[in-house]
Amino acid sequence: MTTPSTTAAASASAGHPLDYDVVVAGAGPAGLMLAGELRAGGASAIVLERLAEADPILKAGTLNRPNIETFSRRGLLPALRQAQRETEWTVSYISTRRQDGTSALPRFSGHFAAIMLSDEMLDESDPDLAGLHPPDMVALVHQKQVEAILADRAAGLGAEIRRGVEVTGFEQDGEGVTVTTGQGPIRCGWLVGCDGGRSTVRKLARFDFPGTDPEITGYHGIADIVGMQDLGVGWHATDTGVYLNDPPRGRITTVAFDGAPADRETPATAEDLQASIRHVTGAEATVTGVTSLTRFTDNTRQATTYRQGRVLLAGDAAHVHPPFGGQGLNLSVGDAMNLGWKLAAAVRGTAPDGLLDTYTAERHPLGAWVLNWTRAQITVMRPEPHARALREVVADLARTVDGATYLAKKISGVWQRYDLSGDHPLVGASAPDYALADGSRLADHMHDGRALLLDPSGALHDLAAPYLDRVRTITTAPLTDDAPASMFLRPDGYVAWAGEPDRSSLDKALQTWLGVPLAHPNQTPEAVTAATNPSLGQNPPSGEAKP
Repeated sequence: MTTPSTTAAASASAGHPLDYDVVVAGAGPAGLMLAGELRAGGASAIVLERLAEADPILKAGTLNRPNIETFSRRGLLPALRQAQRETEWTVSYISTRRQDGTSALPRFSGHFAAIMLSDEMLDESDPDLAGLHPPDMVALVHQKQVEAILADRAAGLGAEIRRGVEVTGFEQDGEGVTVTTGQGPIRCGWLVGCDGGRSTVRKLARFDFPGTDPEITGYHGIADIVGMQDLGVGWHATDTGVYLNDPPRGRITTVAFDGAPADRETPATAEDLQASIRHVTGAEATVTGVTSLTRFTDNTRQATTYRQGRVLLAGDAAHVHPPFGGQGLNLSVGDAMNLGWKLAAAVRGTAPDGLLDTYTAERHPLGAWVLNWTRAQITVMRPEPHARALREVVADLARTVDGATYLAKKISGVWQRYDLSGDHPLVGASAPDYALADGSRLADHMHDGRALLLDPSGALHDLAAPYLDRVRTITTAPLTDDAPASMFLRPDGYVAWAGEPDRSSLDKALQTWLGVPLAHPNQTPEAVTAATNPSLGQNPPSGEAKP
């Protein structure tokens, strides 16, 4: 039996043994990202996935800027680049739409309501779009590739991933949660539902989930189709809906405004796809084979809070919306990145008062924005006359520099920030990935999941010393004149404090986000980590009640 985490051991000594600090329901992007972050923060975690194998269905195919930064901060950028190289058909398809005929990736590729945006229309002088071009652009990665990368990371850090195990119930009390599965109960400190739009955890916990009912039925898949040779490539609007035609791989997406499917539980079939293609495009197409197929609607809902006691929600379990632009994947990974370090701090007992409540406070507004962003696209895609008149106006705006730049910034997520207190304009924003004088970049120093203090003057080093288990200090100066004199980044890479060296304001920021400092600050980071998080780098504890 391996050594349990500090929290699990303490609970066991009190007569309430924990099998794991956290049970994560669902092995999608949110669950896998969360498991890795929990392990990096010193909490033991197990991921329970209902499906016996990873879902092979083609889903989202793009990452936005905040998530590319997230992967970079955890040392996963090389894996993203490799995954994109393996997706040559996507790269080829997008490059063929460029007027110059080159094979290079465009700076930006995206659409709003099936209205394609041209990267050539973007404002070159807009500082928010800096870096959105090769070689930094690694956005064209499919969701199943993202899940594989995150699963490897989580497992490498010691998280256990169990497939074919479904959460069927739970009971929470003041000290933990007893999770019921088809293979027996598991006792944990916290339960996080990352189990998708039809989340069992959300339903059993009775989270309020208000929103709007669906009015579309869409199909997205890769199939062998004949009879579509006269259809245009890319997105197109018709009298009955919109469609995406991607001939190089037989990728097809159809959106029909004929209401939700009669039975949403029944898997989509080749016949369903064929009927939708004929209805939306008008082509007498025939589907002769299907490699991947999924059906979707515009059911749009969001939990009013992401936490009830020791039960939390992340990803599609917390919010559902139509899949246009891959916003669901990006929102889910962002949820997990925000929650992971906070929940790990709660497990370790170092979280300051109210830290877990900032999860809902910070992520709920972004979720609400995504819901409205997709609702707006549904309105612009409707085939009725008023909507089509609006579509012409939006299309005209998208063909202007200001309009294309606005839409690109929204889609790419470069505008996203949290409402944190502070006078410096960077506070609340994702930290720029500054190049440093030693040849490294800022993100290179965040792979272990700790917070970061950039202190080139060395004037603030002693303030961070008592937080050696939670913050890394670097004194190498950035190679740019626009960087702040000093800067404190939370573990998720968002700027919590920046400006001229000011001991009082930095001390307040450290306590606000990292809690109480160590009693013995002279220990090395390795010794601190070993003493406070004995399970980090080991397999999770194996209790008698594990499935």
